[in-house]
Amino acid sequence: MQSVLGFAIIFGCVFGGFALHGGELAVIWQPVELIIIIGAGVGAIVLGNPRHVLAEMWLQIRGVMRRKTATQEFQRQLLLLMYELLQLAAGGLKALDAHVEAPHESELFKRYPLILEEPKLLHFIVDNFRLMAMGKISAHELEGVLEQEIESVFEELSQPARSLAKVGEAMPGFGILAAVLGIVMAMRTVADGADSGDVAVAVAAAMVGTFIGIFFCYGILDPLSNMMRQLVDEERKTLESVKVVLVSQVAGKPALLAIDTGRRLVQLNIRPSFARLEGWINELENADAAPETPQRRATDRPQQRRSGDLRAQRA
Repeated sequence: MQSVLGFAIIFGCVFGGFALHGGELAVIWQPVELIIIIGAGVGAIVLGNPRHVLAEMWLQIRGVMRRKTATQEFQRQLLLLMYELLQLAAGGLKALDAHVEAPHESELFKRYPLILEEPKLLHFIVDNFRLMAMGKISAHELEGVLEQEIESVFEELSQPARSLAKVGEAMPGFGILAAVLGIVMAMRTVADGADSGDVAVAVAAAMVGTFIGIFFCYGILDPLSNMMRQLVDEERKTLESVKVVLVSQVAGKPALLAIDTGRRLVQLNIRPSFARLEGWINELENADAAPETPQRRATDRPQQRRSGDLRAQRA
């Protein structure tokens, strides 16, 4: 909604200001100029990027327009999912197999639908729990592997925004290209015997191309690519949060302390306090202590009781 509001303000102020200044909006409507400029921009994007980058660019643009940013509920589900997985891992990493091999069929994962809706994050979590289950790996080695993976993912996710920004920088040039072609047509009308008024109209129509190119650059593509970069940065912070939780677990830290290290990397506007995190985990523990039902048995949790004294884990 915020993105739609932002674009509405841009369009309203630019074209509304032109109308208030006494201009006629019909003069700006030059479909041939739009075809030249937008077509050149789209063609440059298609020519300069492989198919998977184009697909990711489309997904990110949709995400920007829907403004699907992380919320505190998302972080609650992520931290509690990691906590439950760490508790399962404490009973033996093999206990995780039924969940990480088919997360969409796992009753544990189904309790956290916001995580299931994020395929990249879900893939990162289950893949690295599989890595931990395959054999002994030190915290230092795991940290190096995860840093390289996150850097690779971040580089790939950043490519659409960079490509869109480059095309945005080229839009004024495409606008000039359309304007030059318009001037050529205006000069042709002179050869055909057009009077000065007709020539002036043709030149004015040609200059609209320059306006369109500049407007697309600074009014649409530049803010759009910036919003895409912000979304990618949010995804990176989420992966970094999962990374430090896994490294802390392998280093032998208690589950609560490992989860708290991940909490500290959550962006400030949605970061829960430690007391709030502890409250969430207490609620989870209390729910686990409730009478067992067939549905609860399907979650494949360890039979051993988790430690109820969370404060003792911090020590």
